[in-house]
Amino acid sequence: MAEETITFTLPDLGEGLVEATVLEWEVEAGDDIARNDPLVEVETTKSAVIIPSPHDGRVVELHAGPDEVVRVGAPLVTFAVAAAEGPRAGIVGTVPEEESRPRRRVRLTPPSE
Repeated sequence: MAEETITFTLPDLGEGLVEATVLEWEVEAGDDIARNDPLVEVETTKSAVIIPSPHDGRVVELHAGPDEVVRVGAPLVTFAVAAAEGPRAGIVGTVPEEESRPRRRVRLTPPSE
């Protein structure tokens, strides 16, 4: 099956936030990932957030390293996906995740199909 590459940008994390700092990647280039699997943990001025993968596919490139600041809309990761899948809608919902830091941690989830 043919593949295409899709670059996923840092989504709008709400509350007027315009950037986030990469804390930890859950994947590296070459890894296969399923939609909704943890992708990256980022920190904003308000909380730490785990962003899930919006696609099934293979991680081609990470566009930021740990401790780098990424602006909303800037490239975050590039995926190789099956050509039939195509781009998905943005991330919209939040589900609280178990807290392991004094800050609030939230898992963003893409909409169901």
